[in-house]
Amino acid sequence: MRLHGFRVLATGALLLLGLIVARADDQGTSPRIQEEIWALPLPLPMFAYLVRPLGDGPFPLVIMNHGVSLNPRDRSFFPLVEFRHAAMWFARRGYLVVAPVGTGYGAAAIDIPERGLYGPFFSKIGKCANPNFLGPGLAVAQVDLWIIDYMAAEKRTLPEGIIVVGQSAGGWAAIALSSLNPPQVKAIITFAAGRGGRVDGKPNNNCNPDRLVEATGAFGYTSRVPMLWLYIENDTFFGPALSKRMYEAFIRAGGRAEYHLLPPFGDEGYFLIGSPDSIPIWSPLVERFLDKAR
Repeated sequence: MRLHGFRVLATGALLLLGLIVARADDQGTSPRIQEEIWALPLPLPMFAYLVRPLGDGPFPLVIMNHGVSLNPRDRSFFPLVEFRHAAMWFARRGYLVVAPVGTGYGAAAIDIPERGLYGPFFSKIGKCANPNFLGPGLAVAQVDLWIIDYMAAEKRTLPEGIIVVGQSAGGWAAIALSSLNPPQVKAIITFAAGRGGRVDGKPNNNCNPDRLVEATGAFGYTSRVPMLWLYIENDTFFGPALSKRMYEAFIRAGGRAEYHLLPPFGDEGYFLIGSPDSIPIWSPLVERFLDKAR
């Protein structure tokens, strides 16, 4: 019954997206693409935005991980589609893109503390005096593995050659995934990856940055998946000094990553991937990286 209700909600969300789907198809792009909303019956069920070329496939798979809000109210208003233009960029190059909406977000957010109701949310890092950066990253990495298995079982995607993309905490989860070296994943791309940025809403005020660097190195010890790390000069969540330290720790530990610090973008570079105007900035780097990863 619970899963049936989940599917009904997804159907309603798909109807709400109908105008978006039609507009995408009418643009005359080549190849034409189709946008959908899926209810993924994973061990932790969740919604996902999906965009793909027209046709039955199977297509190469891209998974896009979104960031984190520690505020339950903010999570309840989380958008169903966060990186739509970036996802469509991949779809127009032949990929099927799945962008899951994490448990405890959007339509799946049920946090009502005054009534003792809490949705499943596994991204808290704890107190900055002793943060747990590793566990939440690995938890979302496990979701990515569930999605990989589910989409392959549905025969909508190819079983190998998968790309994982993530922003902020979603990028951190992608780094965590790289430490597991799933054989199906050929490349990982991160935008402003990290955890614990802007504590108390203050720019460049990070939660125990030394521990974050240490955790990045810990993932690097076992990570061997080719990675592309993109950071932005005017990112006030994970600034240049911190991101370079993270990269150096990762490489020193044995990880494989290509690091780029992009010029300032808008008022806050952290949000780069969410803007369609940023595509000409990052897409050439991504194309070159993916060509090398073949």
